[in-house]
Amino acid sequence: MQRREFIKGVAGVGLGGLAVSTPSLAADLPAVSWRLASSFPKSLDTIYNAAEQLARRVAALTGGRFQIRTFAGGELVPGLQVLDAVQNGTVECGHSASYYYVGKNMAFAFDCAMPFGMTTRQQNAWMYYGGGLQLMRDLFKNYNIIQFPGGNTGAQMGGWFRHPVNSLADLKGLKMRIPGLGGQVMARMGVIPLTLPGSDIYPALETGAIDAAEWVGPYDDEKLGFHKIAKNYYYPGWWEGGPQLSFMVNLQKWHALPVQYQQAFEVAAAEANLLMVAEYDAKNPPALMRLVQEGVTLHAFPKDVMLTARRAAYEIFEQEAARNPIFHTIYKSWLPFLESEIQWFKIAEVPYENFMDYVK
Repeated sequence: MQRREFIKGVAGVGLGGLAVSTPSLAADLPAVSWRLASSFPKSLDTIYNAAEQLARRVAALTGGRFQIRTFAGGELVPGLQVLDAVQNGTVECGHSASYYYVGKNMAFAFDCAMPFGMTTRQQNAWMYYGGGLQLMRDLFKNYNIIQFPGGNTGAQMGGWFRHPVNSLADLKGLKMRIPGLGGQVMARMGVIPLTLPGSDIYPALETGAIDAAEWVGPYDDEKLGFHKIAKNYYYPGWWEGGPQLSFMVNLQKWHALPVQYQQAFEVAAAEANLLMVAEYDAKNPPALMRLVQEGVTLHAFPKDVMLTARRAAYEIFEQEAARNPIFHTIYKSWLPFLESEIQWFKIAEVPYENFMDYVK
């Protein structure tokens, strides 16, 4: 859908609890019932709620004719198999983090998070106005899917460690839950990366199957209880500066929808994309304060870890671009856009935020 058409679809749509003017619907539009498979457990209400928010808004915008029933990770399909389920038509749509699927094509990471990549606002800018959305849809089309940005957590934390990380040497041999390209970068620094769904992280940390784990940030991490086992909480999560979640829709099912239903879905997805990061930004600060009060120690990653990780990340990018034509095409768009955004934020955003902290 072109940007002008999208903007027309957004007109009149409220956010959150605001009133929504429901478009008039032709009497002969069909009743449609879909199932959505999420990668996330219901206990993580902020990230899981994006799918429920989508379902509620789609129903409201279609006068209840288009219903989407949401299922948590593992209820219909395992959390890390959502893309496969949508591709094969097992479910009509899903909600997941695309970097779970870099084993299929590393280019999927662009749709979620690249180490030392874009922040949330930069990711949205690239997606909606920088050509990123079309590039990602070209990739997903190969898997019989159309995708829609469907939430963002904001910059994440760097995870929980049983023992302090004082230098690069302390990472050697560490078993850590960290998916996507972040895991590949960590592997180059001696870490043994593991990809686990959210519901499996606590048991693995508790039993010692892993030594460290990252998830999202204070609000979710507190719910999952990681601080009860590992007291060292690191920042920043350099592998997820602005990780985007996505709604994935089976292409045949998408094309079978009336255009009014397609617009309702796209508007609802954009709303969910906005609301998730707003909710996390509201809930993370008090959660972090509670964690510190419970004895958690905050640490910045050592400089040698940060520098080595960034160098390793861009080595991976360049190597993949040389052998993967799809990755190369997306990378050529993504990298200059990122560099331009960094220069702008360096002038406008960073000095302002630093000053506001300085004058406390």
